[in-house]
Amino acid sequence: MAETPNLDYIKEISGGNEEFEKKFLTIIQTEFPKEKNDYIEYLESENLEESAKIVHKIKHKLGILGLTNGYKLAVKFEEDLKYGDTKLKEEFHEILQSVEEFILKIA
Repeated sequence: MAETPNLDYIKEISGGNEEFEKKFLTIIQTEFPKEKNDYIEYLESENLEESAKIVHKIKHKLGILGLTNGYKLAVKFEEDLKYGDTKLKEEFHEILQSVEEFILKIA
């Protein structure tokens, strides 16, 4: 079964502070779509070095959203991209899609 994004970590570090949770989520909701679009643009233009930099940014959001395996995959994909290897692209795109759907659902 695939991992699903969740707010467990955000709730844990917020200590019940809802204002903190909202600010944190707003940052993710603002940054993630732009980073996803930038990643796709760089990938389509075969600028794998820049793609790797965006994957680096996105991987931290995956960890924050409770996607442990997604985070690990992003770490591997980031390194692979630096060597011109895109074989994890489809798996990574599935993770991005699940995060995007989650962000829209909690908006």
